[in-house]
Amino acid sequence: MTPSAPGPGFRPRAALAMSRDAAAAVLDPAALAALGELCDLAAPPALDDLGTPRARALLAEADLLVTGWGCPPLDAAVLAAAPRLRAVVHTAGSVRGHVTEACWERGIEVSSAAAANAVPVAEYTLGMILLSGKRVLERARDYRVSRARDSWLGLPAAVGNYRRRVGILSASLIGRRVIELLRPHDIEVLLHDPYVTAAEAAELGVGPVGLAELFARCDTVSVHTPLLPATRGLVGRTLIESMPGDAVLINTARGAVVDQEALTDAVLAGRIRAVLDVTDPEVLPAGHPLWDSDHALLTPHLAGSQGNEWRRLTDLALAETARWASGAGFRYPVRRERLAFLA
Repeated sequence: MTPSAPGPGFRPRAALAMSRDAAAAVLDPAALAALGELCDLAAPPALDDLGTPRARALLAEADLLVTGWGCPPLDAAVLAAAPRLRAVVHTAGSVRGHVTEACWERGIEVSSAAAANAVPVAEYTLGMILLSGKRVLERARDYRVSRARDSWLGLPAAVGNYRRRVGILSASLIGRRVIELLRPHDIEVLLHDPYVTAAEAAELGVGPVGLAELFARCDTVSVHTPLLPATRGLVGRTLIESMPGDAVLINTARGAVVDQEALTDAVLAGRIRAVLDVTDPEVLPAGHPLWDSDHALLTPHLAGSQGNEWRRLTDLALAETARWASGAGFRYPVRRERLAFLA
């Protein structure tokens, strides 16, 4: 007889809850087959509306929901239709869009693939730190126009990455991964995170500094703080204007963490440079001056998992499903008390 609780021999009944586009992108046939070996998985399509008769029938039997981008909120009404539901395995990062207070009150366990999604964002950030330090993108543009080598012996001493000082704003999953990736390089790393103690900073190998000092001292500042009421507009005009000349601001977090108008003014004046994978609004108006600025690089929110990187998210979700079903619990649980600090 199938055990009624996670443990040896337990085979949970599971359903997919996400947009169908997300399911098609993240869960290829091989991933679905692997998931089907771990649990009794309801056949696709994924549930993108939890109020339909089919959704209610699947929810009534589900022990586990595998969620993704586009999952509807798991509110009290949904949970009332899912009396067996014990766990949610999310195949993306943030669970804010669908894990509600009702889930925590019910004691549902939640796992997220945020750790897996942090990897490509950190890789993007490292690449941009190194490329901007060498001024690769700007010099490549100039080279394409001039078709002649620049005066490399006459370059400013600020060009290059030797002993460059990089500031990390927030020791989030991504911020910590960036710090780790920077270790092999001859780069000094400073960190501002009010929740990281001096001892923790020492373990990370970074210098803890105040927010103002981070911006005033660093050649590059990389923003990794989540968008919360307290962090909206955190990187304001005063901080931006305090950055050294030709410093670089990299933002892969959320656009609204940065004062977009103040940043635009500084970039258009040629005081600083910016690498922005996110903006506020998410896509700037077509006539916004940053599109044509030689001092800004805008990318379309591509730093996170895409293409073959989606399989990393799936692999983590598969591993979490196996752990939970065995009774070992999640390796990457989302804690209710930490939700206010997460993206």
